[in-house]
Amino acid sequence: MTELVDYSLDNGIATLTLQNGKVNAISPDLIACFNQCLDQAEKDRAVVIITGKEGILSGGYDLKVMTSGPEHAVNLVSLGSTLSARLLAHPFPVIVACSGHAVAKGAFLLLSADYRIGVSGPFNIQLNEVQIGMTMHHAGIELAKNRLTPASFERSVINAEPFSPEQAVAAGFLDQVVAPEALMATAKATAEMMKKLNMNAHKNTKLKVRKQLLADLAQAVELDKAHLG
Repeated sequence: MTELVDYSLDNGIATLTLQNGKVNAISPDLIACFNQCLDQAEKDRAVVIITGKEGILSGGYDLKVMTSGPEHAVNLVSLGSTLSARLLAHPFPVIVACSGHAVAKGAFLLLSADYRIGVSGPFNIQLNEVQIGMTMHHAGIELAKNRLTPASFERSVINAEPFSPEQAVAAGFLDQVVAPEALMATAKATAEMMKKLNMNAHKNTKLKVRKQLLADLAQAVELDKAHLG
């Protein structure tokens, strides 16, 4: 499974690179690998950078799994929501270097990180669930409500509106946009800055700030299991 997420460690910075097919589909195997890499990053006491391939972070959940039966779909959504909760509570800083499109669960990865860097270009940041016939799950609503501006929350969740990278900064999906060739250098510079944090204070403050969100997410995961099932 490790080939689905490449793990590299350099001077206290762990880079997790998603590499699962053309659109970096989020599958149960990829999530299992993702969790293994987070385990290793925690052991390494490393700042985490999550990135994808040129032009795309991820296009969302693996449609083969989502259409293979309700039980498989519910399980995958539950695994994905639990991964988001883990990222939000990770004891070391988490940065996403979004290399292009981030759609559905790809966009939710942005909403689960401490700092998000996108690239300029003809890319969409979009929660497209309503567009493809899926009523937005409870966990997704909680994540989006927490990080997006009120107007952008409704435009994104209810209308499935796509945002350009620049619009995504104003909406709350991204913190800054850089040229594609500057993405990883910017992410590493941000990681170097975050390495100067007192990690115990960072962890405890993160958990205090996100206490209600994490509780709401845990409840939402259980609601999704019941309602989607």
